[in-house]
Amino acid sequence: MAIFFSLTAPFGIGLGMAISSCYKANSSTALIIEGIFDAASAGILVYMSLVDLLAADLSNPRMQNNIKLQLGTHLALLLGSASMSLLAKWA
Repeated sequence: MAIFFSLTAPFGIGLGMAISSCYKANSSTALIIEGIFDAASAGILVYMSLVDLLAADLSNPRMQNNIKLQLGTHLALLLGSASMSLLAKWA
């Protein structure tokens, strides 16, 4: 699994370089392909954050028994999501 994970970044870079040489940078095809790749990478990041990172934290018995800790965690999650959305709007 570690080998597979370490090979995905160079493979993605190579795929991006190969695809980018097939079309003009300002064409509608380029914008569609860039949008698809951006959406796929954003979806992977959202999945990793929700399933791998937050699920372990939210299922902790200490978290489940403390209402203040739950409210603080959810507030921090919402503020973090809002700030990332603001950054995405900027970029």
